[in-house]
Amino acid sequence: MKAVGVVVEYNPFHNGHLFHLQAAKKKADADIVIAVMSGNFLQRGEPALVSKWYRTKMALLNGVDLVFELPYQFAVQQAETFANGAVSILAAAGCEFLCFGSESGDISSFLETIEYLNGQKEAFAANIKHYIHKGVSYPKALALSYQKLTGSDQFLDLSQPNNILGFQYIKAIKEQKSRMKPLTIKRKNAGYHDEHFSSETIASATSIRKAIFSPEETDISKYVPQPTKQLLAQYYEQYGCFHHWERYWDFLQYRLIQSDPEDLKEIYEAEEGLENRLISAATESNHFHEFMQAIKTKRYTWTRLQRLCVHILTNAKKDRMKPTARASYLRLLGMTTAGQTYLNQMKKNFSLPLVSKASSFKGNEIDLDIKAARIYAMGLPEPYKVQLLKQEFQQPPIYVEQKR
Repeated sequence: MKAVGVVVEYNPFHNGHLFHLQAAKKKADADIVIAVMSGNFLQRGEPALVSKWYRTKMALLNGVDLVFELPYQFAVQQAETFANGAVSILAAAGCEFLCFGSESGDISSFLETIEYLNGQKEAFAANIKHYIHKGVSYPKALALSYQKLTGSDQFLDLSQPNNILGFQYIKAIKEQKSRMKPLTIKRKNAGYHDEHFSSETIASATSIRKAIFSPEETDISKYVPQPTKQLLAQYYEQYGCFHHWERYWDFLQYRLIQSDPEDLKEIYEAEEGLENRLISAATESNHFHEFMQAIKTKRYTWTRLQRLCVHILTNAKKDRMKPTARASYLRLLGMTTAGQTYLNQMKKNFSLPLVSKASSFKGNEIDLDIKAARIYAMGLPEPYKVQLLKQEFQQPPIYVEQKR
């Protein structure tokens, strides 16, 4: 069976994701789609709207056949580390293709850009260092360095978020010497960060989440498949809320107020000088958004600071967050009938151990996943908190039977 891999968060699964899935399967002429999906905390340093189990079910009901979890150690990270972990999982699971959405839509522009930058490594690194010393954020330094080197429109636009991720996927494929072939699909209509509905049927996950939390009760039905709408309603009915940062603010504030500056220096992504600013802002802020506005600087992006907040919340220290270029296991979250058939045929060839339950595998990476799942559950009121805490150990992979 031929498999195409996708890297996803599905926060939540929407019509743009459905288009990407269908186009990826067609472009690769694949029998099944394998998704590597972030767990309960996401790349931009946010708690997922609903748990990874519900998002897994959304994926399976909308066309994905196998869902593997991207470990916390890779999921809550900058683009390069995120991509390395995702690529290693899809390669280990036997994917022949990796298909990603991009603003470019042209795979040749990615390949040409990577080839060009491979011949300019020293100059590229020197430019990045130069701009960082001038006080700009790392992503901005990266974009400025790239722009200075290329100076023309013939190369990829690396100011666009999905182009950046796609660039890192292909770079990881090459560095890991994977046989996977990269493919890209041009994003339709909505941009990654769009906060408003600008199309009849396609909207960004950002705008959908904004509508969900809006007091005006905006209808999202046109922008998500029916299974997503049903599962979102079911989650709210089961747990009484959706997850967002304000539900974790009390825990983060406590962690900061009770910490010594020296303790915070040990947290992953904390840089010297930030610890006193964080503690001071925590004592003066009434909610998370106010806190973020207080700590935001020109040097540190909102996303970078949100990721740091997640690491503080989970107490992810530098000595434990030492991500390698590759994951060490395949955590199976869910499968369809076709996905199960693929597993039965191919799992003996997987280059990483297959994990069906968290309790059956030991290691630093999965310990971080378990801790993150426990912290995520703390955002729910009782008795739902305990239900979700137990689910991490008790939940077998979700199975969705396909009609023949």
